[in-house]
Amino acid sequence: MLYSLLTNLVENYSFLNIFKYLTVRTGLAMFTSLFVVFLIGTPFINFFTSNKIHDPIRNDGPSEHIIKKIGTPTMGGLLILTGLFSGILLWGDLSNPYIWFLIFVVGSFGVLGAFDDYKKIKNNNSIGISSKIKLLIQLVLSFIAIMFLTFYSESPEINNLYFPFFKNLVLNLGLFYIPFYMFVIVGSSNAVNLTDGLDGLATVPVILVASCFAFISYVTGNIVFSDYLHIPYIEGVGEVAVFCGSIIGACLGFLWFNAPPAKIFMGDTGSLSLGGSLGAVSIVTKHEIVLAITGGLFVLEAISVIVQVVSFKLTGKRIFMMAPIHHHFEKKGWPESTVVIRFWIISIILAMIGLATLKLR
Repeated sequence: MLYSLLTNLVENYSFLNIFKYLTVRTGLAMFTSLFVVFLIGTPFINFFTSNKIHDPIRNDGPSEHIIKKIGTPTMGGLLILTGLFSGILLWGDLSNPYIWFLIFVVGSFGVLGAFDDYKKIKNNNSIGISSKIKLLIQLVLSFIAIMFLTFYSESPEINNLYFPFFKNLVLNLGLFYIPFYMFVIVGSSNAVNLTDGLDGLATVPVILVASCFAFISYVTGNIVFSDYLHIPYIEGVGEVAVFCGSIIGACLGFLWFNAPPAKIFMGDTGSLSLGGSLGAVSIVTKHEIVLAITGGLFVLEAISVIVQVVSFKLTGKRIFMMAPIHHHFEKKGWPESTVVIRFWIISIILAMIGLATLKLR
């Protein structure tokens, strides 16, 4: 909104041309989101604490969680989404269809997560919405989003899958791009959700992945850089950098309150929406496989749960002491802060590898 207002005044005030630069607006979106979360964070936490809107702790989880984390407010994703929407609505080009595609994904998955959190709080248990119903709703929402993208996107690359490390390896998915994109969005959403089990554990990897894709979207939307890097040029997708900047700022602000020991948890409101939005960003930038690399920690967490469930159903034995895998290391005696920081280090390494794929072609 503010971007549109400022660009309309350019003819009279030439210095306002600076707001046409993506890099400037990405930075402004980041700082706006950060400021908004800082501004409302403490009152938000105090309100949720006084009204006992807290996260029910799993009975089968590490015993330390029951002692240390009980009574901690949840639904902090509302903080993140407030900051995120402030940044993107003020500084994003709202005539860009990719922005509305991303807004729909992050908003709809956020509403789903909020309802899931609400049910957990109301029933005072960690179950919430049935997993089958939640998955069905996620699939429906992702399908609607993809239909919107298909209708409004003018990119001829929409059904192409690009492979990193290979210059000319492209797979035309045909109509299979629809279920594949649904898998990317839903899978990313649930993977981030599974990772969000310790203070700050999911927040920093989300910031790292969003930072990578802020750069990726910028070069993908620039015909000179995309040609140099041998990646597909997609007109208008550079605007996604502003969206990623909003994620970075909102999550940085939230990390201030979510750092160990956390004053608030993001809940499914935050994890489902952030995960879904990262999947959606990878789709519009045509770097879905790079998402699996930069967000490798999320993939690892999801695989650990799948392996655990499959092993128990087939053999009656568990591979890990507890899944997701971060709880396995807690059960082995690692302090929570050690698990979190080491997983952050893994995320940093994976983010650097993901960015390196842009040049190694």
